[in-house]
Amino acid sequence: MKFDTQLIHGGNSIDTTTGGVSMPIHMASTFRQTNIGEAKYEYSRSGNPTREAVENLIAELEQGTAGFAFASGSAAISTIFSMFSMGDHIVIGNDIYGGTYRLIDQVLKKQGLTFTLVDTRDLSAIQTAIQNNTVAIYLETPTNPLLRISDISAIADLATQNSLLSIVDNTFASPYVQKPIELGVDIVVHSASKYLGGHSDLIAGLVVTRGRELTNKIKFLQNAIGAILAPQESWLLQRGIKTLGLRMQRQQDNAAAIFAYLAKQNKVGKIFYPGDPQSTDYELAKEQMTGFGAMISFELKPGLNPEQFIKHLNFITLAESLGAIESLIEIPALMTHGSIPREIRLAHGIQDELIRLSVGAEDIEDLIADLDQSFMQLSFG
Repeated sequence: MKFDTQLIHGGNSIDTTTGGVSMPIHMASTFRQTNIGEAKYEYSRSGNPTREAVENLIAELEQGTAGFAFASGSAAISTIFSMFSMGDHIVIGNDIYGGTYRLIDQVLKKQGLTFTLVDTRDLSAIQTAIQNNTVAIYLETPTNPLLRISDISAIADLATQNSLLSIVDNTFASPYVQKPIELGVDIVVHSASKYLGGHSDLIAGLVVTRGRELTNKIKFLQNAIGAILAPQESWLLQRGIKTLGLRMQRQQDNAAAIFAYLAKQNKVGKIFYPGDPQSTDYELAKEQMTGFGAMISFELKPGLNPEQFIKHLNFITLAESLGAIESLIEIPALMTHGSIPREIRLAHGIQDELIRLSVGAEDIEDLIADLDQSFMQLSFG
């Protein structure tokens, strides 16, 4: 079955009781047992038919052993890190979502985990960061917000050689563009609120595991911690995934056109986009991704105010999310990455002038016209 067909027919896509082509929303909190312990489902924290449908679907799409649905991307990441013990060390990519940094810096460190941030494009830097107590390598690719590309296969091999887990946040790519488990990764995580949901109407997180041992560990933690995805959100997520291919085709085309427009815009200093032929990450992106995604970040030239630029936009929406069918824009330094101390942010390349654009599925002429009129009103302060 081809991927676009899997999106629609994968997982538990049919209600076997009625033949309905949409999985029902099973709101039951508990389920009748014929005898003690004799039931497919016992309690919805432990298992629910609607949640199971989307979990099976994401496992198929990512080609993993099993999928797990959580109340948010942060809940999914927290559950993964709950596998580790006090004193364990994890190598972390230095260009990550601000909420993940906040979780690491303000929560997990207090629980006795230790971390080293590195540029995961540099394999020697990863190797140098590995300690005797290192248990995992965690990274985003493409990264948030600078869209850097790391070599997934090489990092997975390095992790295996050092008996470490490899964990990749695949949110920015989605399985439509990239499948880390195929490239040797142990665990894939998604903020499913983004491309997989696609309509800015749900909060969800997904984890996909490779191998029975890891599957059993995450299954236990999902049930023990209980940060599970509710039935209605599970149904919304499965419905959103069905149109992922249609949305991503249009959004990637739009992103490529906007990149070409920004490349000619004299008020833009730098552009961060995996499809930029001048980027040092371009060849790797072509090799391990089937497309370049629909995220673009760009820096205004010094003296230009990103807040003023965003203020003049008409329908490209200022919002802290991405991957939706509508175009969304934000300033990482003030919004998604505001929890990272400024000196650390700047050291990792996230400048105050940086703008992150999630390209939607609107008509490309309207998108470029909206950007263009805002640039025209922008002047050097």
